[in-house]
Amino acid sequence: MALYSSSRKRGKSDRYPAPRTPLESLLYEHLDWLRVKHYSENTVATRHNEIMIFLSWCVERDLKEPTEITRPILERYQRHLFYYRKKNGEPLSYRSQHARLVPLKVWFRWMTRQNYILHNPASELELPRIGHHLPKHVLNEHEIEHVLEQPDIGDVIGLRDRAILETLYSTGMRRMEICALKLYDVDHDSGTVLIRQGKGRKDRVVPIGERALAWIQKYARESRIKLAGDPDDATVFLTNAGEEISLEHMSDLVRFYIDQAQIGKTGSSHLLRHTMATLMLEGGADIRFIQHILGHASLSTTEIYTHVAIRKLKQVHTATHPAAQLKPKDHAAQAPAKDEAARDQLLEALSTEFDEEDAKD
Repeated sequence: MALYSSSRKRGKSDRYPAPRTPLESLLYEHLDWLRVKHYSENTVATRHNEIMIFLSWCVERDLKEPTEITRPILERYQRHLFYYRKKNGEPLSYRSQHARLVPLKVWFRWMTRQNYILHNPASELELPRIGHHLPKHVLNEHEIEHVLEQPDIGDVIGLRDRAILETLYSTGMRRMEICALKLYDVDHDSGTVLIRQGKGRKDRVVPIGERALAWIQKYARESRIKLAGDPDDATVFLTNAGEEISLEHMSDLVRFYIDQAQIGKTGSSHLLRHTMATLMLEGGADIRFIQHILGHASLSTTEIYTHVAIRKLKQVHTATHPAAQLKPKDHAAQAPAKDEAARDQLLEALSTEFDEEDAKD
């Protein structure tokens, strides 16, 4: 017998189709609870997708009630993920297996706390261990400059794309952050950008170099004015239709220019984030400053550091970022990176950060 009352409203929302099972109904209620707790829509969508994969597996085995899900059942599902093969014959990575199991642990903990079930069957479920690894590709300064040169700046969209690439490289923004960037968030006087509602719904101010600002200004004068519609919501980078660029389009856009550069490396917007952080670190920037710019609460096991003033961040950015100024720097005067361990730690944190905004990069 189910432990929850059928009179309670579960999943009654226009957001979802009619639930097929009591488990699916509880999933919809859980997703609404996440929204009440101010989780981002990207996080909610990811949790929805991952748990629905589990529910489809349950339907095939006639498992419909939350009380039917036991620890052995969850361990069977975990084994299913381990032996599962994709269309190309490859197994799921341990990271992907981990990503499908974590939402289940959160969901069953929520059900227990809401008294839908008496015991949490996922409480002792052991998750796969995720090994740390460095990114497959990071661009050097010559390679990133070659990528930046690919757009045709004589074209309206090409000029927009050059400004996008320069902004991603200069600031290390996430894909979702640059897509949502507004004109009034770019402060040309102070050389900073306000990133609103980044990962974890946190605002932060980051430095942006003179070169990227110059390309944004040129784009705004010559291209954006032709793309913007009425009303204009002040989104910086627009499509042909005058709308905000989608996350998928942003990934495809950056990936296209990296491929076009023919540098023997692949990637998209997150690759520019890797590259920006790596080159600044190699230029002598303190890892704490890079941590703030990237919007990391911590770097691997590093605890959050004390508050860093934006003026100091701007100084460090200008001194260490290869493209922070209009005139090229004297490379002979740049100090080499002093801490290889810090570099590896930074790259591990970048490669392992799970950001729904970067899921397709």
